Amino acid sequence: MKKLRALVLMHETLVPPSSLDGYSESEILEWKTEFDVVNTLRELGHEVLPLGVYDDLGDLRRAKEDFKPHIVFNLLEEFHGVGVYDHHVVSYLELLKQPYTGCNPRGLLLARDKPLAKKILSWHRISTPGFFVVSRSKKTRRPAGFEYPLLVKSASEDASMGITERSVVRDDDELEQRVLKIHEETQTDALVETFIEGRELYVGLIGNRRVKTLPIWEMHFHNAKPESTKIATSRVKWDPEYQKKLGIETTEASDLPKSVKDEIQKICKRTYKALSLSGYARMDLRLKENGDVYVIEANPNPNLSFGEDLAESAEIVGINYEQLLTKIISLGLNYQAEWRLV
Repeated sequence: MKKLRALVLMHETLVPPSSLDGYSESEILEWKTEFDVVNTLRELGHEVLPLGVYDDLGDLRRAKEDFKPHIVFNLLEEFHGVGVYDHHVVSYLELLKQPYTGCNPRGLLLARDKPLAKKILSWHRISTPGFFVVSRSKKTRRPAGFEYPLLVKSASEDASMGITERSVVRDDDELEQRVLKIHEETQTDALVETFIEGRELYVGLIGNRRVKTLPIWEMHFHNAKPESTKIATSRVKWDPEYQKKLGIETTEASDLPKSVKDEIQKICKRTYKALSLSGYARMDLRLKENGDVYVIEANPNPNLSFGEDLAESAEIVGINYEQLLTKIISLGLNYQAEWRLV
């Protein structure tokens, strides 16, 4: 790939330093993705400008005019503190006729609205847990046909925000209290879905029209008590000490029959296309003992840190981190946005 001018778009508090020297593990974790991407692109010879944005799109427009980027490497996950506004920023990039990496506005909109995404998957006959939504203005009422245990989470936030060990509820009192907790902590509606007991699986995908699935990844809870509920809580994902305590490890899934692997890959590709995703994404799934596969949710623009699940699974099939970022840039440069067709 020729050397490019790459504007790396991120939250204003996550603009990384030039070196990791002097920073603690917890400090580095906050902006590790941004650091890995910026420094790797520079090592590849690209001219890189990190841009932190919070609530002013004027900064982005001025950077486009002054820096004239060939590509915007999009690491921004919210705007004005609102996660579901990320698709508006990408829409703005399209209005500016600016190529960018990652998912398109429609895919971001559909995937971030978890209830809507589940309706679309159900229409396509892709198995996803049954669900109902409790909006912030409504009292909690469990519809007929829903049996415990149930899982309560935000209807729009990602990264396991608001999910704890208490998110799996087993009676009406627990359900009501957990819904209120989600309303208060995330300021979003609560999504309540049937809890699927089984193996926690992840599948990375990369592509626009032609989509490649990466090896199936699995989260292990080596030190968890046998009777405990094994779910990817916020602490499981983001607290290194808690990860050590539970013996959390993510590795390529083993002992899966070829027929199950093929079915999972097929389901993930169908989900990717049903939700109009592009660039790269990660599917979160549950695999029951009887072999049934459930799509829990689709995550466009997932964690891109070096050493994390997406990069590790790509490494297994011979795509190193530098090649992964290069592929993501190439997909962004070649994405057929509407402005290219006019």
